[in-house]
Amino acid sequence: MDARQLEYFLAIVEHGGFSKAAAVLHVAQPSLSQAMANLEADLGVALFHRVGRGVVLSEAGAELLEPSRRVLRDLTAVRDTAAALAGLQGGTVEVATMPSPGIEPLTTLIHRFAELHPSVTVSTQAAFTPDEVLSLVRSGACELGLLGSAGTVKSSGLDVLHVEDQPFVVVAAPGGTFEDGVTIRPEDLAGHKLIASRTGSLMRSIVDDITAGGAGTKIVTVVDHRTSILPLVLTGVGVAVLPSSWTRLARRSGAVVAPIDSTAHLHVAMVSLPAHLTPAAGAFLALAGSLAQRRARQASTDRPGL
Repeated sequence: MDARQLEYFLAIVEHGGFSKAAAVLHVAQPSLSQAMANLEADLGVALFHRVGRGVVLSEAGAELLEPSRRVLRDLTAVRDTAAALAGLQGGTVEVATMPSPGIEPLTTLIHRFAELHPSVTVSTQAAFTPDEVLSLVRSGACELGLLGSAGTVKSSGLDVLHVEDQPFVVVAAPGGTFEDGVTIRPEDLAGHKLIASRTGSLMRSIVDDITAGGAGTKIVTVVDHRTSILPLVLTGVGVAVLPSSWTRLARRSGAVVAPIDSTAHLHVAMVSLPAHLTPAAGAFLALAGSLAQRRARQASTDRPGL
């Protein structure tokens, strides 16, 4: 068994078959098939079931996924550690992120990281729930995960770094009822049309509470892609309740942003495996830790009486 065989195995899984994997890897398909046959012979198990012209991952193959990713990541760590002796001169940091934390604090983190380590690439993978982020990190598909949740995240086998708490705001088109920067109460949304995400997110639960208590309040649009929300707001379809990470982008786009007088916050955290981090990922995590400390000091000074 060698690293090349494991790389081929993962490529077949990730690209859905031998032909697509061969094209991505720039190898002939017969060579790829032979490499997999050799790997299966070495292991003594079938990694794929041949179904018609396609393949389906076997139970043994599914069990091999996470160890294979870890082996290849450890080999990458060896190469990166050697490069780190002269500073971070290359490599990639893979981060799974939910939409709102993917705006902020991810933008701040990548901006600073690119200044410190311009030769390192930050690659992000979309996830839409905390469980998806945890799964991507735990499986080794990503080294780091950035998530937002209703409460403090606790996950067995993963390290959790609390980065910040984000209050919620109302984002609306200019010229309407709300004034930029002026705090409103949830009941002030009575009678307004709301743009919401699908059931299951903290954002949606806040919207559901508002519609339940506000006379005439109605959800007019439900979206999967959060990138659709701001354009819909600006065209006057409705108003949206979003984490404060959207504030800067919304205002630059011409929208009005009004804080909501509410105790609900989005708890933003970065998760990682306690080991197996490449030097580049370790540097990114350390930067997140520094940001978390700054945000905590800022929150302390903003509290009345402190």
